[in-house]
Amino acid sequence: MNKQSGIHYLREHREAASSGPVPAEVARIRDTVVAGLGDLLQGAFDAVDDSLFELANNARSNNEQNRYFEAMREIRIKRKGVERHFQNAVAQFFANPPHAGQLQPQESAPQVNADTLALVGNDDLEEQVALNAMITKAKAHFQGPLLQLQSRFTEVYEDAKEEAPVNPLAPEHLCGAFAEAIQALEIQIRERLIVLKQFDRYVVSNLGMLLDEANRILIQAGVIPNFRYHGKAGQHHKSAENAAKEAQSEANTADTTTSYEQRPEDTVVFDQIRQMLALQRSNSGLPPRSADPTLRVVGGRELADMLSALPVQHNLNHSDDLSTGEPVDVDLRQIVQQLLSRVDSQDGRKPALNEVDEDLINLVSMLFEFILDDYNLSAPVQVLISRLQIPILKVVIKDKSFFSKANHPARKLLNALARAGIGWSNSDEKTRDKLYGQIHNVVQRILNEFDGNITLFETLNLEFEQFLERENRKASLVEQRTRESERGRIKSQKAQETVDRLLREKVSRYHLPEPVRDILMNGWSRVMFLAYLRDDTEHRWHETVRTVDDLIWCLHPHEEDTERDQWVRVVPGLLKALRAGLEEVSYNASRLDHMLGQLKHELAEAFRTNAAIEARQDSPADADEVDEEEALTTHQTAVERQQELEDAAVAEYVAKLDTIEIGSWVEFRLVNGASFRCKLSTVIEEADCFVFVNRMGLKVIEKKRIELAHEMRRGRLTMLEQGALIDRALNAVVGNLRTKTA
Repeated sequence: MNKQSGIHYLREHREAASSGPVPAEVARIRDTVVAGLGDLLQGAFDAVDDSLFELANNARSNNEQNRYFEAMREIRIKRKGVERHFQNAVAQFFANPPHAGQLQPQESAPQVNADTLALVGNDDLEEQVALNAMITKAKAHFQGPLLQLQSRFTEVYEDAKEEAPVNPLAPEHLCGAFAEAIQALEIQIRERLIVLKQFDRYVVSNLGMLLDEANRILIQAGVIPNFRYHGKAGQHHKSAENAAKEAQSEANTADTTTSYEQRPEDTVVFDQIRQMLALQRSNSGLPPRSADPTLRVVGGRELADMLSALPVQHNLNHSDDLSTGEPVDVDLRQIVQQLLSRVDSQDGRKPALNEVDEDLINLVSMLFEFILDDYNLSAPVQVLISRLQIPILKVVIKDKSFFSKANHPARKLLNALARAGIGWSNSDEKTRDKLYGQIHNVVQRILNEFDGNITLFETLNLEFEQFLERENRKASLVEQRTRESERGRIKSQKAQETVDRLLREKVSRYHLPEPVRDILMNGWSRVMFLAYLRDDTEHRWHETVRTVDDLIWCLHPHEEDTERDQWVRVVPGLLKALRAGLEEVSYNASRLDHMLGQLKHELAEAFRTNAAIEARQDSPADADEVDEEEALTTHQTAVERQQELEDAAVAEYVAKLDTIEIGSWVEFRLVNGASFRCKLSTVIEEADCFVFVNRMGLKVIEKKRIELAHEMRRGRLTMLEQGALIDRALNAVVGNLRTKTA
């Protein structure tokens, strides 16, 4: 973990502090809270155990299953220690409550910055992002009770004051304590995130009752019984309810502000990228823009107004159809320079941008350069998103938190459009495709309606998510039917292959009478096929195979009295089993009687004359066949050796296929140059078969594991990256800038 994380702060804070006397009412709250959290945590760990067991039960490989079972074992062994560690840490918060200013949310979970952007896949980052989301949600959900409790605890503790309030039950403290406690678990990040998810579901989501009880105890003790929220100087006192509503309203409108003033934490990514750009400028020897007295710096608001005055056709490339042509590579710098050249300067100074806005333009240009080169985006959607360069520039001029906040409305919408369109590959059907029409409509509305108010992106994002939810629901139902159909088809295919192979093997050994061959190959094979399919529930497969063996045995010569006695006992049951099985598969009744009559005759003849059915391998006429088989075997051995060499070459690709998760998107390229995109819907282990569907849930292709490995080796199978588009773009930009400034 990062040394600056809230987890390390908690440890150092407790080790450095000495336990002091706790007020009686606080001790009562502490005992209630510690006991309540202990009960909730037990439920969370029980849910973790169930989740891991289910994952192990549905694992696609032995390695994956063992991994989940090992994680279950590790958690079961250390569970009590984690619970005790967490409860002790919470109790210590009441003895030495950390000030709210000492443990900010950005310490309990990492602040997004240029460094963390380049480590999006890092395990520590994933864990801390999950913690951050948990803390943010809890603060928003329990805002009123937390605000009251903070004021009352600040009143109770002597060392606390209004400028440095305390709250032992603050979500960042509790989540940080739990994150520290689970450091003892030697499990991988996927299982660790499952633990955090269940902690959020069973503990954090149920904090409300503990917060209410703590407030009730303090009210009974006379600590601020009539709570009134004290705002800034000059404001009227407000009730806790009104204060919470106002705080929630401010939180809801924070993302949609059109003000140029940003909180420092909202612009941290942009500030760090600016440092890299400034270093590039200093290396080039260019003087600061503000140092040139002949220039009049145009402010961000004025630049935004000029961009808003641009006609929509500028974005449409003089066409009403946004999907026409190739992706639009807009030269934002040239457009802005043209706008500046039209500015009427009263004092004779040449208008120019300040360095902040110039850096914004450069950054947006670099982001869209990545987007236009991103192979993961389907070409038709790439064309549409390319039209949004000027609107996004207007967004970031007004709100630089676009680069730092993953939940920024404009950023969320772009990510959603890219994610939804990843499976879109056939541009010939654009006009009939609802998804493409919806994306086209979103882009059209942004170009026509965006006037600087970020709420438009929120509205469009909500509408688009609702549309996707409806489409995904329908696609999920179709995909489920596809999976079930493919499982049934492949199981039927395997059943037929197994029955045919077994009968061929048994029948080919002997010169069986024609009626016997007929009843086995054309009648009893159906019974065996049905038994194979039902074997999971009825377990009749081995009985049908034994019937075949008994029939062949009864046709052999039997000279010993014991064998002939056994023959007499076996034949009636054999005939009864044959009739019952064939009737069950609705075999033709008249033909059934005729076949069984012939069979009885053959059996009686074999018993009476003691004639032997001839083994094929003893027949001289088959000698040539044996030679041919040996030659064929020799030939096949050479082929198999070649196949072994081929299989060795694709072994590494076979291993890679285990990393493909259900729901992953891929692109296949055909020999003729055409390509199509599809999603892995299921892996049918019985046949080692991968089934892919399109985004409507319909089957596109199925491949054996070895076939997929060969496709990957030949470069005809490409894994598509489904991560958030803007996150990947920022990663690429930061990486390029680091390389240039190194």
